[in-house]
Amino acid sequence: MRPLIPRPSRPGTPIPAVLLAIFLWALWAPDYSVADTIGDRIAGSPKVPWQISADNVAYDAATTTYHATGQVIIEKQATRLIADRVAFNHKAMTAVAEGHVVLTVDEDILTGQRLELDIEQETGVVTGGSLFLEQNHFYIRGQRIEKTGKETYRVERGSVTTCDGDRPDWIITSRTLKVTVEGYGTASHAVLRAHDLPVLYVPYIVFPAKTKRQTGLLFPEVGYSDRQGFAWNQPLFWAINDSSDATLYTHYMEERGAKIGLEYRYALTDASFGAIMVDGLHDRKVDDGTEKATDQWGYGDDDYDRPNADRYWLRAKVDQELPQGFMARLDLDIVSDQDYLTEFREGPDGFYATRESFLETFGRDLDTYDEDTRTNRLNVSRSWSRFSLNADVLWNDNVTNRRWEETDDTLQRLPRIEFDGTKQQAFESPFYWDLASEYTYFYKEDGERGHRADLYPRAYLPLKWKNYLSVEPSAGWRQTTWVMDRWEDEALDKTTYRQIYDAKLDVSTEFSKIMGSPVAAVDRIRHSVKPRVVYKYIPDQDQSDLPDFDTDIDRIAAANTVTYSLTNTLTSRQSKKPSPPGHTAAGKGPETGGEEQPSAVAKAAPGKDPEKEIILPTYDYSRFCRFYLEQTYDIDAAKDDDPEPFSDLYGELDLSFGSYFGLDSDADFDTYASHFSSHNVAAVVNDLRGDRLRIEHRYERDENESVYGTVAVKLTGRLSVTGEYERDLLAEKDVLKGAGFLYTAQCWAFDFRYTNEDGDHSFAFRLNLMGIGGFGK
Repeated sequence: MRPLIPRPSRPGTPIPAVLLAIFLWALWAPDYSVADTIGDRIAGSPKVPWQISADNVAYDAATTTYHATGQVIIEKQATRLIADRVAFNHKAMTAVAEGHVVLTVDEDILTGQRLELDIEQETGVVTGGSLFLEQNHFYIRGQRIEKTGKETYRVERGSVTTCDGDRPDWIITSRTLKVTVEGYGTASHAVLRAHDLPVLYVPYIVFPAKTKRQTGLLFPEVGYSDRQGFAWNQPLFWAINDSSDATLYTHYMEERGAKIGLEYRYALTDASFGAIMVDGLHDRKVDDGTEKATDQWGYGDDDYDRPNADRYWLRAKVDQELPQGFMARLDLDIVSDQDYLTEFREGPDGFYATRESFLETFGRDLDTYDEDTRTNRLNVSRSWSRFSLNADVLWNDNVTNRRWEETDDTLQRLPRIEFDGTKQQAFESPFYWDLASEYTYFYKEDGERGHRADLYPRAYLPLKWKNYLSVEPSAGWRQTTWVMDRWEDEALDKTTYRQIYDAKLDVSTEFSKIMGSPVAAVDRIRHSVKPRVVYKYIPDQDQSDLPDFDTDIDRIAAANTVTYSLTNTLTSRQSKKPSPPGHTAAGKGPETGGEEQPSAVAKAAPGKDPEKEIILPTYDYSRFCRFYLEQTYDIDAAKDDDPEPFSDLYGELDLSFGSYFGLDSDADFDTYASHFSSHNVAAVVNDLRGDRLRIEHRYERDENESVYGTVAVKLTGRLSVTGEYERDLLAEKDVLKGAGFLYTAQCWAFDFRYTNEDGDHSFAFRLNLMGIGGFGK
């Protein structure tokens, strides 16, 4: 069964569950395999005997008890007990240890003055005990830590922290704690202390004590902004069962009211799982169109007000296996108004967190937060070795048309069915073919409606001259039929048909050279150059009498063009340390697409030891530079005396030098006007300390130009500062300014951020107690 991927990632650590850590001491920690009982972990394999060493060892046969004194060590596999004196009954599986007691199980360490164990009954008592749990870095202390039953515990005057040292930065103390694992527990007089200063006191609490996902309050997110005022977002996690859970959000905003949200997740199998989320509020503030209301509670970059107070967002993604190898996928995205997602981008239930969760769990994205038309889709699909079938019911929810326009001409596809064949050989001939076919019913609440069927087979003849030249001519024949239910132009027929052909010739070659490297860490550099020329022809055909739902298929533009391109690639090769004989090493090469491959192994020479294999060198391959240029020449435009038959020169440059520097850029250059039509550049610089600088510049002539940058500087080993800046260069105004700092200690961290986005000032902080959880936003 597919494991649940809860979001946020903290539902396993509700606030009261911090006290549960006190009971997870090394002897009975349930952090190991579920198949192993608690006693199994201590006792180990029955085939392995216990080993006892001491200055003096005496055996009482009548009681089957070993009495050991002086530097006593009792060990077996991962369990080791050290004490001054130990009485160990190997039949009853009981032990009493006294004096400088140290019990280790794997990396967990329990110390105390006296330890009494009954391994079979799974009970025991530690006096003056201290426990270190390595996995969560927990230090647990108590005057008396008692395991009273199989799953019940009691601690007197106990404390827990993840801080090293005798005077921890923070610690939680309690007078008496009782707990039943996988049940509930109680704690009296629980106090959170910073050094010796009490910070939070709870006289008595009842809390869940589940070692798996557990129901309980998550740490809240707290912040302040001009639009929301003081804000407190309190999540409640509900572990429904092993295959489903939910999170309830109560987001109080001083200026806006309370936004309530629910997120439900389930996982039935590895391929059948889903997440459904909904939230909404009755907003105290509206955008009624006045200048003040728009500035404070609306957004002036759209043409619509937001007078509605009832606001919501429903979204979901579901994957479901169906019989006969079919798969169903559902995407829902329905929002009340065009400003909702812009307003609530942040937070554990905001747009950014939802999008990240959907991408991680389902691999499918959401429309951007500022997109007014939201995509809703039900897809049923199946793939075979050479063919695939996709059936969609696609509903585009245009928020502005739905709410503010008298008519809604948003195009829907109800349904769209595609049947495609991948490129494959035609019997034993040198020819190849592929197929694209589609049926769609187009629906508009106001506007034209009708059916369209499209069949588009294509034939290829790939030719190669040794390894020097590749030539591939191909031709396609597209046939399209429309049958209209409702149309506005009475001159058009109800049923129309079109057939059109196209031809293409693809010619390419590639040559390369392997050179030495000026950098000592790099063994060789491979420079490859790939020129390519593609000729494309589509006849000019009158299509004015055809329906026009979209431009992809309804209108096929004529083409008589030559596109030429040049790709330069630089790949480095670095030697890897060979693995010892009998092992394999991972090498990566361009022939494997960067996938891991085994190291080469040569057999020993005759007469030599056959087991002493010779491990040949293995290498890491990394593409550190790619430069691509492309331009198109329009033959028909030149025949018609068009003075500009050449398209813009398009280029891409990608650089990557390990984790230190990266550059991703593209540009369109107008060769006639000698200026850039557009260009985008993003550069990232890192150093070994952890400093990071990222700068992006985006430009589209006469449309937009902006610069965006982030910086993180590590001032000390514990303190780093961050900054964020975005400016609209055409409007000459700042879009975003932000600054913050992060202080990280051994067992806690404090993160503070200030942001000014379009005049909305916000402050956020987060205090994180390592191993426990966080408080803030």
